[in-house]
Amino acid sequence: MTTRRVEIFSAGCGLCTEAVDAVRAAACPSCGVEVRDMNDPAVAADAKRYGITSVPAVVIDGVLANCCKQGGIDLDELRRMGLGQA
Repeated sequence: MTTRRVEIFSAGCGLCTEAVDAVRAAACPSCGVEVRDMNDPAVAADAKRYGITSVPAVVIDGVLANCCKQGGIDLDELRRMGLGQA
């Protein structure tokens, strides 16, 4: 049963791949991790609604992580937002 929705917005670059791997490693079994491809216009539109201006970016339960607003991911901040917690 998924209790936390984790969306990773990615363009498929090396930095994005590293972020995807790091988030997946930190996620718990009840975290539903979804990689969203920014090359898809619908995904790009969703990213715009979240205020994403660069990738990789992580949205947890509909909230863009502050670290992603400043460029890059911070696993400690994502954990504070609930990543890896049931």
